[in-house]
Amino acid sequence: MKIRVGFGLGTRSFTNDRSTFDPFVDSLETLGFDSLWLSERLGGECPDPLVGLAYAAGRTKKMKFGFSVMVLPGRNLAVLAKELSSLDRLSNGRLLPAFGLGVADVHEQSAFGVQRKQRAKMFNEALPLLKQMWEDGPVTHHGEFYHYDDVELLPKPTQEPMDIWLGGAADVELRRCGRFGDGWLPSFCTPDMAAKGWTLVNEAADEHERFMDPEHFGVLVPYSHGDLPASYKTILDRRAPGVDPEEIIPIGHDGLREQLERFIEVGASKFVPILVGEPDDWFAELEGVAEAVLPIQT
Repeated sequence: MKIRVGFGLGTRSFTNDRSTFDPFVDSLETLGFDSLWLSERLGGECPDPLVGLAYAAGRTKKMKFGFSVMVLPGRNLAVLAKELSSLDRLSNGRLLPAFGLGVADVHEQSAFGVQRKQRAKMFNEALPLLKQMWEDGPVTHHGEFYHYDDVELLPKPTQEPMDIWLGGAADVELRRCGRFGDGWLPSFCTPDMAAKGWTLVNEAADEHERFMDPEHFGVLVPYSHGDLPASYKTILDRRAPGVDPEEIIPIGHDGLREQLERFIEVGASKFVPILVGEPDDWFAELEGVAEAVLPIQT
């Protein structure tokens, strides 16, 4: 099993201009992190994930980069397929696309132009169609939300195939991952919760005669250096009521390593730590993370 550790920015991060983002990206590459991940939130201070990762790709040579996660419903699917295929080619196959339905925020959902009750159906139609555009010749499709006649996407991605990861933790999201996804990247969960979720993902894959690569079980792992902001406590109360916050958000670099080791015990192998808050010095923070957790990479 290949253990890999990347790093992500939360949606509330102020690392969003050249004076902050450049040294952040450069530090990740210099210290040997496997990948950079950016989240999507229209009302967040973080950079747009597609723009931010394209910019990061131009500054780096080896580091991969992914979405944690990008909202799919509401986007022009053919244009998105072209954008991501182009980014994968220009980065020499370093893109890790991961998608979700978006946050449960009525204002952001309306901004994407999709009614809440339509999001899941649109998502389910979009995922196989996106793959078809990347892998096949001219695509003809007439569904509930998307209509194309002989649309051919060129150039194709460098990766063959370009795997799609999905987030989510609800049963319906896990079953969707098993049916359509190639990897699972949950967040705000304990190792036990992740193990149970991965079992359900694989059960759904079996039902649809699909195979989930055991290497494609990842986890987004937030960590902190002290008290949690009220916004994070709200998330934990909703996602894992009654669970000790430190079981989900470890404290300090040593606590982060111990948490990753617990996830490895239940089969996870790809990790995206995200710092709760903003450090005074990104290089010093990332150097501490690297010393603590990068030795577990294989």
